[in-house]
Amino acid sequence: MPEDWASSGVDLHLELSPEGGRRRALENALRRAIRHGRLLPGARLPSTRSLAAELRLSRGTVTAAYDQLVAEGYLITRPGAATEVALPATTPAEPATTPPGADGEPVHDLRPGQPDVSAFPARAWLRATRHVLATAPAGVLGPCDPRGRIELRTALAGYLARTRGVLADPELIVVTTGFVQALNLLATVAGGPVAMEDPGHDFYREVVRRAGREIVPLPVDELGARTDLLTPEVAAAVVTPAHQYPMGVPLHPRRRRALRAWGGLVVEDDYDGEFRYGRQPVGALQATAPERVVYCGTTSESLAPALRLGWMAVPPALIGPVTEAKLYADAHTEVLGQLVLSRLIETHDYDRHIRAARLRYRRRRELLRARLREALPGARLPGVAAGLRALLLLPGDGPPEAEVLAACERRGIAVRPASPLWHEAGHEAGHDGLLIGYAAPSERAYPHALAALAETLAGTRQAARSLSGWKHTAEG
Repeated sequence: MPEDWASSGVDLHLELSPEGGRRRALENALRRAIRHGRLLPGARLPSTRSLAAELRLSRGTVTAAYDQLVAEGYLITRPGAATEVALPATTPAEPATTPPGADGEPVHDLRPGQPDVSAFPARAWLRATRHVLATAPAGVLGPCDPRGRIELRTALAGYLARTRGVLADPELIVVTTGFVQALNLLATVAGGPVAMEDPGHDFYREVVRRAGREIVPLPVDELGARTDLLTPEVAAAVVTPAHQYPMGVPLHPRRRRALRAWGGLVVEDDYDGEFRYGRQPVGALQATAPERVVYCGTTSESLAPALRLGWMAVPPALIGPVTEAKLYADAHTEVLGQLVLSRLIETHDYDRHIRAARLRYRRRRELLRARLREALPGARLPGVAAGLRALLLLPGDGPPEAEVLAACERRGIAVRPASPLWHEAGHEAGHDGLLIGYAAPSERAYPHALAALAETLAGTRQAARSLSGWKHTAEG
């Protein structure tokens, strides 16, 4: 049976000029597609037979055009293989002459909010993916409930109850693409001003602001957020009660009681609840008031940010509005990842990965504390031992934040400034500092990154004044 271009396996859109003959028109069209980047290096071209049928040319015309472009170096052919766009010429010496970090990536990545993605449980994820593809009915590839697949919502209800004390029915769980989407959906349905911790995550403040809500700063001290300052005019409060971001303190029981007595909607961001190192994690606030607290979590720090998987345990009165908002936001979250995560939870591969990561990050935090004490005698780490980041606050009589950041940048060290975490712009005493992530580097790279950071901090301080004037606080 002659080959039909409609089922030839490779589609290729070309516009041929009527001038200059058919072969030359085809050559020019292919050259333009390659030069303009529509045909990338390594891209496969259709067979001469199928392209001839599609363009209504003779096979000899197509073969001659291919041969000409092979001679010019645009295409490459191999016996028994498809014709491909040639790879660009490279010089073997190029990698050796490119300095580390010249591609825009840091030499030492100590940015917060990122796990060690080199430790991603790829084998377990692959096993779960194979199982899902082999056993799931075809219907799972069709439209999905806006709340997410029932398999994952059921698995999450059990997992969150077991590990975080969350009280949630699968019918009241909404699967999201992460906390950013969850926060955006909740800000949409909140209906009034939103209180947010000060200091707190500046990106999340912008998410709420862009949703059209007024933001009310909620001060944080050594006992956590000042929930006693919440007023009836505030519609919702976004808090991190288990491990305040970025100060690292848990919300004091008295503040928890004040939050429950307040009466408004509470958004609980449990961004790193799995990673508590000193003792058992603080239980979820949601369990004490499930009718008013929305519990939010994600896989961004436990597995990888690129998975785009998060969840909300929603009060019964809000499940309708939140589900509707999710429907019109993106219809539903990607399904295959939901089913794979569900399988990981069911087989306890997710638990095993969390336990291994918890041990690894605990060791890294202890190493960070030791190196900071060597570089900066008198440095201390108040707050609970938890999370994937440390906050180093710089005193007013030491090197300013900009100077320390510039020194880190020169050394190829990526960290975050602390000052933008406060609601008010400026550099008041205690607001300058660094937010240091100790999870992102690989196991092999972390000691080198930490050594570079310690040397940079010590050198910066020595250039400014004696170390005795420094005070340091860090959250874990």
